[in-house]
Order: sequence, then structure tokens, then C-alpha cells
Amino acid sequence: MKISKLAGMISLITLGIAASSQAADNRYVVQVDNQHKGIVKALAVKSGATIELDGDGFFAASFNAQDLAQVKGLLNNPHVKLVEEDQRRTLQSLYQDDAGDPMLSQLTPYAIYQSQADQVDFVPGAGIKVCVIDSGLDRSNPDFNWGAITGDNDSGTGDWDVNGGPHGTHVAGTIGAADNGIGVVGMAPGVDMHIIKVFTASGWAYSSDLAHATDLCSQAGANIISMSLGGGGASSIESNAFEAFTQAGGLVVAAAGNDGNNARSYPAAYPAVMMVGANDADNNIASFSQFPSCSSGRGKHATQDEMTCVEVTAGGVQTLSTYPAKMATIAAMSADDVFFEASAMENIGSASGSTYFMGTAETLDTRAQGSVCVIDRGNISFHDKVANCEASGGIGAIIVNNVDGMLYGTLGDANSTQIPAVGAALSDRTALMAATQASVSIASGDYGYMSGTSMATPAVSGVAALVWSNFPECTGSEIRQALKATAEDQGIPGHDEYFGFGIVKAKAAYDYLQSSGCNGQGGTPGSFSLNAEYEYARGKHRVNLTTVAASSPKVDIYRNEQLIATVAANTLYTDSFGRKASGNFSYKACEENTQICTETQSVNF
Repeated sequence: MKISKLAGMISLITLGIAASSQAADNRYVVQVDNQHKGIVKALAVKSGATIELDGDGFFAASFNAQDLAQVKGLLNNPHVKLVEEDQRRTLQSLYQDDAGDPMLSQLTPYAIYQSQADQVDFVPGAGIKVCVIDSGLDRSNPDFNWGAITGDNDSGTGDWDVNGGPHGTHVAGTIGAADNGIGVVGMAPGVDMHIIKVFTASGWAYSSDLAHATDLCSQAGANIISMSLGGGGASSIESNAFEAFTQAGGLVVAAAGNDGNNARSYPAAYPAVMMVGANDADNNIASFSQFPSCSSGRGKHATQDEMTCVEVTAGGVQTLSTYPAKMATIAAMSADDVFFEASAMENIGSASGSTYFMGTAETLDTRAQGSVCVIDRGNISFHDKVANCEASGGIGAIIVNNVDGMLYGTLGDANSTQIPAVGAALSDRTALMAATQASVSIASGDYGYMSGTSMATPAVSGVAALVWSNFPECTGSEIRQALKATAEDQGIPGHDEYFGFGIVKAKAAYDYLQSSGCNGQGGTPGSFSLNAEYEYARGKHRVNLTTVAASSPKVDIYRNEQLIATVAANTLYTDSFGRKASGNFSYKACEENTQICTETQSVNF
């Protein structure tokens, strides 16, 4: 027997790309010492600006019809450290597919099985908390451990537990929907969550919003930040916030993007952020999943950094999860008492009766009177097919795809029909045509499908929380490394730019950490090493330093035998130089306050 599912209308949300010298919405971020912030804000207001957000060490403001150079001129003040465009960030959900009704029993999304999350037990009380930066988590859905969920509002977005669209509720369900016998189950069922609402139904937020939200995540005690969002253009304020969170021992996860090209989307492309792509239920890469190159720069300045491209993937095509109450559409279809997969097209209601095959339904046919019309796709619009069925006396419509796979579609904004209409897969055409009776129904519900790297991202965040709850002594960077080391290789053998290291596997990561320890070396020193990667960006020379297999929680970083920083082990530290700097620099790392050190790495520029 096939289990009935649902799907529904398809809507494409593309990444916002900021390409001009004038910021989107004329909005800019100003970095300034907190003790002098009032002076600079007053200067901005006097120059005609509107203060949009007040963060820790920065503020965001809108300047009417001013480009970046003009704003820098207006804010020519010794207390101003940096002025940059406030980059737009958009939700990364490609399809919104309405789902069947799981209200009578608990359903397990396919990505749970695919990622082995059903093979690892979540450990409550281990101190793991996921911070979800999105459009809010609607309290109307009962499928959560609400006693373990807190939240914050961003400026102008309203209450965090009232949805700004279904996206945030769907994402949160994939991470932590409760194992309570109803609805769906998340990757880390009932995990503590902190919700930061930065999006409303209009779908816009800014890089400064995300930097501020990161501070709020830290204050809430979160270990993991999950962001199913992205956009064009890097932001120093944003990047620094995520790097600080990572160096403090946390893990930041973000969506690769849904344009199906090799463009970089931020914040996922920052080295401090784990970039996640999407695969389908058949281990194929999703057609929409972006695949930026791991290479940066040209000539002698070219670098290869696997932390700036896709690192892992997870299920993100037709992902079943939570919705705000009654915002999803439920479709069900059976023929001769056998349930088949269906997608909701239009018109809430139900119909049961004899079947009548109407071909492509290009004309009226009175033999459809009182029947459920079975219709082939092709030649005319979906709307006209259903309209002809209804005008012929049909009481419901099933439109069968003419290519492999499920038919997803709607009847359009000008829909004038009343009878329930659903889509069906080509593989079920023979059975549907042979059936003598059929039933279709469409109703509103609390659970539905969406597709996108938005859906893969919370899957990885949830797997990370699940695994981490069993090894709370590990750092976020160690969990990140464990997920990459144990991912199931797909695509081109070895690391590739579509799958990264492969599809995440919770049980494999659990076994890896249990046998090898947090550092991947069984806790034994001797493989302690330092990776040094050079890059030149935004007028600065940078050396990105990452330790591997440190046994201590912190390491000392040395440049030319001089101590320059003490940071969390196995996390990224960036050594920055001005535009005119040059030379030969030697780096090494030592476990804090010891002589257990790595080999020296040399960098020339």
C-alpha cells in the first residue's frame, strides 16, 4: 500500500544580490565603539539618517538616496571604524509543497532515516540548545516541547512565537519537533531552542540583523545557530559575529542557496559557517542547490578552502514538517481503497465516486457526470481541465503527470472552479485508470512539505544537536569535523562542490566520536597540526589558521615565535594585515601553556 502524501503550489524565492555601490533600501552598517556610539548616531540623524537597529558595537541606519561613498563622507568621524552596506538576506525555500494530514499519528520524514537520526538517541539535559534565526515559531502548533523554547524579537518583526510566514515554524520542526505521537518528529526531538524572529511575511532581513541576532543567541546560551537564509555580498560585521561565536566553541550552520548555480551566498560562505546543500530522497543533489567553488583569488593569491563551499548535504526536497495551525493544505487520494501519493492543487473539499477517464479534458463530456475525473496532463492549462470536468458534472479531479514524478501545480490566481483537484504521479497512471472508484480530499492542516536548502540546513543543525547531546564535552568545530569525516560520499568520488563531503550520517558521526574522541585521534596527542590558508580580500591580507586534533580546550597561536592569540581549540582564527603588508611569516600552535606544539607553517605574501 502506498502512503498518501501531499504537495502543492510551487513558489520560487531567489537570493537577493547586492551589486551596486548603493545599498539596498539605502541602508548601511556603522561600526563604532559603544562609548562613542551616541555621538556618531547623533551625527547620522543630523545628516538625515533613520536609525534602524542598535547593536553591540554597531548600528544600522537608512540614508535617503545616498551611496556608500556619500555616507562615508557624511560620517567622517574618528570614532567610526567601518561603514558598509547592510546586505539583504532572504529565506532559502524554493518550493512550498502542502502535505497530507499527520494529525492522527506521528510521521517520520524521510531525511530522518536518510541521516540515521533514528539510530541515535537524543540526550535531554545535556546542555545543547539550537538558536533558530528565521521568521518565528508559531505557538499554534502543539508539536514542540514549549517548556524548553525561548525567543527574542528583532526590531519591527513582532512576537517571536507568532509566525511571520510558515518558513520558521517548518524549519524549527525539522530540528526539534517532539516525539509525542502526533505530527512529525525532529532530528533532535524536544531539543532546547531559542527563536530569533528577523523575518516577517515580506521575507527581508539584513546582515546587521543577523550580527545582532548572533549576540542574542550567545546571551541565550545557544551552542548551535541555524540559518535557512542567505544573500549576496559579504559583511564584515556579520562575518565577525559568526567567527566570534565559533571561536567561543559554537557551531553555525547556513543554507548554500537555491539558485542552482555556483554563486556564493552569505552567511554560508564565511569560513566560520558550515555551508549546507540539499539532496533528495534518492541521494541525488537537488537541482536548486547552489555549488560555489572552494577556490578564491587568482594567480599566486589563489587559495583552496573547503570551509567556503558546500561541506555536507541533507534531505531538502519535499521535506515534511510543522506549519502554523491551518496554514498547510492536506491532500489525500485513494483508488479502489488503495492510497496513492497526491499533491494538493486547489479547492478545499472532498469527493468520492466512480472514476471516469477524460483524456486531456480539452472539451466537455457529459459522461463525467457524478464521477471523479482522471485526466492526463498536456495541451491545455490545469485550470481549464478542471473547469471542463466540473462543467461536465464531475465532482473531483485527478490530473496525472506526463513525465516521471509527481505533478505539482496550482489552478492559477484566476481559479474559478469549486471541485477538489489533486495531482498524481505518472507511475500511478495505470492503476488509476484501471480503478472503478476514487476519493480525493483537500483540507487545511498543521503539517506540510517545503523544499530548499532551507530544509536541509535545519536537518544538519538537528543532526549536530543530536550527536552533540551524546558528547557535550566536544566543541562545535569538533562536531562539524565529525559530520564531515563520516558523511556518505555521493557524486564525484571524494570531496566535490555539490555534495561537499557527502550526506550527513548521525550514527556514523556518533560511532566516530565514541571511538576516536572529540579530536578524532582518540584523545591522544601526536597528530596535533595547524592549517594555514592565505587570502586577500577587501583590502586586507589574511591568514586563516585552524588547529586539528588538539587535546586541550584552548591553544596558543604564535607568529614568528610571538604569541598573538589564545583561542578555542580546533576553531578558526584569522590573522589580518593591512594592504601594504608583506613578508614571510611562520605560524605554529601550542596547547595552551604547554610545549605541545604543531609543526611550523610558512606563509609568504
